[in-house]
Amino acid sequence: MRASDELLTDLLQSVSRSFYLTLRVLPDGVRKPIGLAYLLARAADTITDTSLLPPARRLQFLLSFREQVQGEIDVHALRHIEAALTLHQMDSSERNLLQSLGPALELLSTLQPDDRASVRHVVTVLTQGMELDLRAFPRENSGRVSALQTPSELDRYTYLVAGCVGEFWTQMTMRHVPALRIWDEAAMSQCGIRFGKALQYTNVLRDCARDLRIGRCYIPWTLLQDRALDIDDLLKPESSVRARPLLFQLMRAAMEHYREAIRYTLAIPPQCGRLRLACLWPVLIGLETLALLAQNEAWLDPAQPSKIPRNRVYLLIGLSLPVAGTQIILSHWLDEKMRAVESLIRDHAD
Repeated sequence: MRASDELLTDLLQSVSRSFYLTLRVLPDGVRKPIGLAYLLARAADTITDTSLLPPARRLQFLLSFREQVQGEIDVHALRHIEAALTLHQMDSSERNLLQSLGPALELLSTLQPDDRASVRHVVTVLTQGMELDLRAFPRENSGRVSALQTPSELDRYTYLVAGCVGEFWTQMTMRHVPALRIWDEAAMSQCGIRFGKALQYTNVLRDCARDLRIGRCYIPWTLLQDRALDIDDLLKPESSVRARPLLFQLMRAAMEHYREAIRYTLAIPPQCGRLRLACLWPVLIGLETLALLAQNEAWLDPAQPSKIPRNRVYLLIGLSLPVAGTQIILSHWLDEKMRAVESLIRDHAD
């Protein structure tokens, strides 16, 4: 019990302060499996992002870790991963995470069978997205950049790294929150997938300049061609204004996903206040990020990121508390947020 508490409190907080806020507000029944799924995915992400190792080596460790998640624990393989990667981690929290792979997998084995299967599935899918990163893009310091080819590839990628989480979230909450058992699981899972995609589209646009400089262009090549742009254009901060029509095109796609994210949030009964807040906060933060992007005439400059200040995040959280339990007021507030972003897109696109 103590080891579980340490993994899902101190360690998880150290590697993800923002998600930790969401985890703390979740109802008791879903907090442990969702927190553990995040921790395992975060460990896989650390393996994937250890840039001092060549991609092929990282892929080997990622696939080995995936096997551990899916089946029996191989202590020798885990020690091999830990020994090889901790040497390259400057951040103490990342080192602690890698040194906790065994306890995290042991905790996975203690979950109820249905929960354990769900966690294994979502972590497997998430690692498939990480595998795509390692296979599709060059090494971070190679000086080369590769792009996804089509919008369908982007859509598939956003499912692998985020949409599947909405699907998992729906399964877990319906299983553990009695008030949600009236939901149509298939329909709400699809809505949850769109929720995850909304957040990942936002990440892709917000992090575009930074990702380009480590060789990754998630904006599809065909969309670049349609706008008479190429990857070299995106690498030039002075191209920000010229490339804004492309930015707004992808923002509009993100907004369609946010409509489903809001529908998902409002479908949670008001009496499930903790669960509502856990869904509401990423929606609010995501929409605010899109608003900053719409106004950022230097969105391709890595020195000028569209990032919400931490005090603004806390303000949004505070403002959400009195309205989350009121259906009409919350619906009106979220509608205003959507209209504000859509207005910014229209005004700056003209």
